[in-house]
Amino acid sequence: MQASIKDYLLLHLIVLIWGFTAILGLLISLPALELVFYRTLIASLGVALLFAWKRKPILIPPSQMIKVLGTGVIIALHWILFFWSARVSTASVCLAGMATTSLWTAFVEPFFNRTKVKWYEVALGLMVISGLLVIFKFETGYWLGLSMALASAFLAACFSVINGRLTKRHDPYQITFYEMSGASLSVLLFMPIYAFWLSDGAGIQWGWQGYDWFWLLILGGVCTVYAFSVSVELMKRLTVFSINLTINLEPVYGIVLAVLIFGEKEKMTPEFYLGTLIILVSVLIYPVLNYWNKRRKAVRTLG
Repeated sequence: MQASIKDYLLLHLIVLIWGFTAILGLLISLPALELVFYRTLIASLGVALLFAWKRKPILIPPSQMIKVLGTGVIIALHWILFFWSARVSTASVCLAGMATTSLWTAFVEPFFNRTKVKWYEVALGLMVISGLLVIFKFETGYWLGLSMALASAFLAACFSVINGRLTKRHDPYQITFYEMSGASLSVLLFMPIYAFWLSDGAGIQWGWQGYDWFWLLILGGVCTVYAFSVSVELMKRLTVFSINLTINLEPVYGIVLAVLIFGEKEKMTPEFYLGTLIILVSVLIYPVLNYWNKRRKAVRTLG
């Protein structure tokens, strides 16, 4: 199926929504692990209710179910690192690190699909690295948060490639249900270890404060059930790399929203924005290089 302008506009809407997730992570008082648990639980229940309302079958073959649930474990770890990164640094630093998702995808996708690495995707990845070097040089105080964001971006590339293959067999909302269920269950099983060895004696923080319930509904409903399912649907028509490259615009949307909402706390040095700009230029260059590469192959075939 060919991608349309509507698909690309919808993708940008999804990216805008995801740009707001780091801000939600700071607005919600819960730690990263508990936050991911509630997010995935709300999302899985929301999709289950949707299937019940539409009276559509939700079950998939057991062998496939295990694969999709396992992918949910990767997603859980990705989101834990994502929200943890925002907590130990800033939303802007977290989003800048997440912009490297396309770099990881340039290597992960050929590995999974057993195809050749495209030279221009590697070149764009090197541009991303140069932007990161600029950020690391001048924002050394945020190295831990940026490192977590880089690890989160790698996991995002992994599950995006896996989802690109799963969409060929299953309904996007079925994938969302089992992945969110797998993520929620894996976090729940990990909580005893977290409570005894990683929570600094604070234990599990189940309670909500203030408007946590509202922000969690937005996070679980809009940012997860809707945005995640639509992104999976778009993988039927768009390449994983082009999707993840467009997701590089998430820092632009997110940083602008963060500065508007949090003010001075989110303002960074000029070098930070220079590094982020270098990363985001790859978004504009990719379509040109991709079009040129396809045209060159077409000419070679006709010749």
